[in-house]
Amino acid sequence: KLHFRPAQFYKEQHVRGKWVCDQCDTLTQQAMPAYVIDKGIASPELLSHVLVSKYADHLPLYRQRLIYQRAGIELS
Repeated sequence: KLHFRPAQFYKEQHVRGKWVCDQCDTLTQQAMPAYVIDKGIASPELLSHVLVSKYADHLPLYRQRLIYQRAGIELS
């Protein structure tokens, strides 16, 4: 997930464990955390920042993309 703090981005990595039952050879894996957008990298904080910047601050998405590029974040 990609989170947002004012003037700071950080990446959160989830490591999921896998276990095998010795008695029945069943593979069990920890569930993925819930995301706002399935398989998306944006956290709820980042999405709220984008929406507030767009609609409350009237900052177009292309300008937000330029701001993120200056911070070293490449978005498509």
